[in-house]
Amino acid sequence: MARNGFNQRDFDKWAKGLVKGMNKSLERAARQNPSRVPVKFEASTVGGAVPGGEAIESSTYLARLLMWLDAHAQQHPAEYVDVTRFVQELQLDDEDPTVLALQLEQRGLVDIARNLASTPDVHLTDEGRVAVRQLKKLQKDRAARLRHTIDAFLRWLYDTAGDQKPVDPALFFGAPGSYFAGDEICGTELHQALSHLAEHDLIEAVDTDPATVAITPQGVSCALAGGSVQDHTNQPRPGDNITFHIGENTGNIAANSRDFTMNATTNKSEIDPAAVVMLARALRQAAPVLELPEDDAIEFTQLATRLETEAATGSPDSGRLQRWGSSIVGILNSPVVSGALGSVLAAYTGAVLPGLPPA
Repeated sequence: MARNGFNQRDFDKWAKGLVKGMNKSLERAARQNPSRVPVKFEASTVGGAVPGGEAIESSTYLARLLMWLDAHAQQHPAEYVDVTRFVQELQLDDEDPTVLALQLEQRGLVDIARNLASTPDVHLTDEGRVAVRQLKKLQKDRAARLRHTIDAFLRWLYDTAGDQKPVDPALFFGAPGSYFAGDEICGTELHQALSHLAEHDLIEAVDTDPATVAITPQGVSCALAGGSVQDHTNQPRPGDNITFHIGENTGNIAANSRDFTMNATTNKSEIDPAAVVMLARALRQAAPVLELPEDDAIEFTQLATRLETEAATGSPDSGRLQRWGSSIVGILNSPVVSGALGSVLAAYTGAVLPGLPPA
């Protein structure tokens, strides 16, 4: 049963069935391998990527090793501990404990005791303790956890079944990517990630028992691109039907939003109030797509409204418009905004309000 044509109710129904199927699958796995603690899932209303490089929170085992070392240090503050114990406890047959210790040492997170036994005995440094605290804080960041789960699951699905064969998604919990910042991803987070991926046609649900999913051709393209799922979904699409026509620029600028077209002509020597009104309305319509934090979203919308109100007077104060426009550009260029749309809107704002002061 493919995702195409699903509405929100369909997503919820599918996800609940998927959770039920995952529980059945894990119960069978627990009977076959009693040493593995079964994981139970809970369905919830469908909500709302692996960060690239060697980010410690999304690393394969380093974050988990740091948390393990912290637990040991709390009971034995002055002792060094052999990383081999960590590898044995997790049954990581393919991992070299010495390499894991060296990776943490290179980051300044542990000291290694060089001794004749040549065992990788380590102790957390001050930097390591700070990193542990940051990881614990990051574990509570719901948005970061969900982005990681979305990205990690799609990459795992591509590596596992890039030929588009259906796969039981519960198997993801045996993959290294099922941990974020050293903490296990829960069933609800996987449920939300699956719904997000299906909504963007990167995976499709398959009507089997237990429920399975398959990667779509678009999902394969996203995995091969190497970026995050959010980067992929924020890219302009031919069917998105939004074009900004800006005077003094060549061509059209397409952004990741839907169902409106805007034509604005600007004059470098003075501000066109009509263009400012159109800009303000475009900013407000784009606000939900930008997925800003709540405080930033409120400020962003208020600034856009001020622009429109001032421009609608017929004789707007250019100083006010430029101050508000500068604040808007500051938000659009900040780390809270990712993807192409923020850059497009920042450029559009600068074209309609030339000579903006620094944000």
